[in-house]
Amino acid sequence: MSLKLPLVSVIMNCHNGEKYLNYALNSLNSQTYNNWELIFFDNASTDKSKVLIKKKKNKKIRYFFSKKKLKLYDARNLAVKKAKGRYITFLDTDDMWHKEKLKKQINFFKNNKNIKFIYSNFYIKNDNKKLNKIGYKKNLPSGKISQYLLDEYVIGILTVMMEREFFKKVKFDSRYDIIGDFDLFFKLSIENDIGIIQKPLAYYRIHDNNHSKKFDVYLNEFNKWLELNKTYCDKKGLNLIKFKLYILKLKVKKILSILGFKIN
Repeated sequence: MSLKLPLVSVIMNCHNGEKYLNYALNSLNSQTYNNWELIFFDNASTDKSKVLIKKKKNKKIRYFFSKKKLKLYDARNLAVKKAKGRYITFLDTDDMWHKEKLKKQINFFKNNKNIKFIYSNFYIKNDNKKLNKIGYKKNLPSGKISQYLLDEYVIGILTVMMEREFFKKVKFDSRYDIIGDFDLFFKLSIENDIGIIQKPLAYYRIHDNNHSKKFDVYLNEFNKWLELNKTYCDKKGLNLIKFKLYILKLKVKKILSILGFKIN
């Protein structure tokens, strides 16, 4: 008699995401691992997102609607609270998964009992280009990777699978609009070994709406994060040199933008 496979809760936060929604849903429905639920958190959408999700008529989909537009990480936290699965994953409406993403990650947990958080490489799908490119050509780090994440942040939230138990003690910090996942995953890496599947298991889509997020927003949030966490990092013996250099690069880009130079 085989043991029951663990339930995976897929968190999908949506605000007017109808354009790519079917692609994301199809990639979820195509998973070779079937024991999942979708927590679809509709964050005050005014488009046809609700119509599209209701057309699926899938009992695995649990639909929630917020009448008021919430900040992204407040919405993520509320969606996670609705989850019933042992594991939490994240799939935004404009991203997609490889059909074996869930299966490979569940198998990883099965074979690595000490790991409670894993991620993978991913492909970058550019709407303006036909070819997908791999996110990282090098092998990504595993184990104690806190310093590595400060030197170069490589965790795409769409690739993550983690124990829901984490959220009994931590949550996304809603003071951020963009880097809340970096903040949470970095802090989890301090006390936990992080697992990696080197094969790309997801597709991060670049398009006009998400690519238009200005680097000055990143700059402001990383400056805020550094101010709040510098003492903590020092106590943990972590080196912030490369992190500070990255912030400096953002400052230079902002200055060039103000001077009229086109910055990608």
